[in-house]
Amino acid sequence: MNPIEQFKQEREADIAAMGQDEELKRKSLDWMLHADKYKYTYNYTWMGRPIIKYPNDVMIMQELIWRLKPDLIIETGIAHGGSIIFSASMLELIGHGEVVAVDIDIRKHNKDEIENHPMKKRITMYEGSSTDPAIVETIRKHTEGKKTVLIALDSNHTHQHVLDELNLYAPMVTVGSYIVCPDTFVEFFPKGYVKDRPWDVGNNPMTAVWEFLKHNPDFCIDKDINNKLMITEGIDGYLKRLR
Repeated sequence: MNPIEQFKQEREADIAAMGQDEELKRKSLDWMLHADKYKYTYNYTWMGRPIIKYPNDVMIMQELIWRLKPDLIIETGIAHGGSIIFSASMLELIGHGEVVAVDIDIRKHNKDEIENHPMKKRITMYEGSSTDPAIVETIRKHTEGKKTVLIALDSNHTHQHVLDELNLYAPMVTVGSYIVCPDTFVEFFPKGYVKDRPWDVGNNPMTAVWEFLKHNPDFCIDKDINNKLMITEGIDGYLKRLR
């Protein structure tokens, strides 16, 4: 057997087996809860900007972007800008593509840092609600003529808001690409754990994903991604468009 193919097959077998390991899943959740005492995800930067993600999720996005080579990445939620800088830097490596991002409040100090960053040349930002019809239509126009569109929804994490985003943005995702829903892990943390946000167990991106998939058979959860991540903010949150 070709050694490259052998490596791939062995890796796929390990990932599938890991996905069946319930003890490892419990330990991963325990680890995330423990690490969150120290605001673990706030401790990393990408090209100088806070990215506020688990490194595992950054690595998976790298894999997706490198494999799909999207012409357009749409991101809802900007915050410090690390995620859109990351996406733009990947597109820069690929040699084509644009990041379009929206946030209801782009704080001046963050906006200044993003606009002065060398990756800004591949980024377009809009300020406003990601579910505002005018914003949605403005972003939709960026998809015209694009062969591959990848989307990440990382703004308000309440059930209704994420469900609205899924329904509005899913039609923009191209077949074979993904719509990513971070912070689904809220559903698996203790109820009341999130103290200063409106989302909680029963009201979060995971519940929105479950509801969305009931009515959208064109999408499915990519379990292969889920099985190998384990430590992730996006449990079952990588949705692939099948058709």
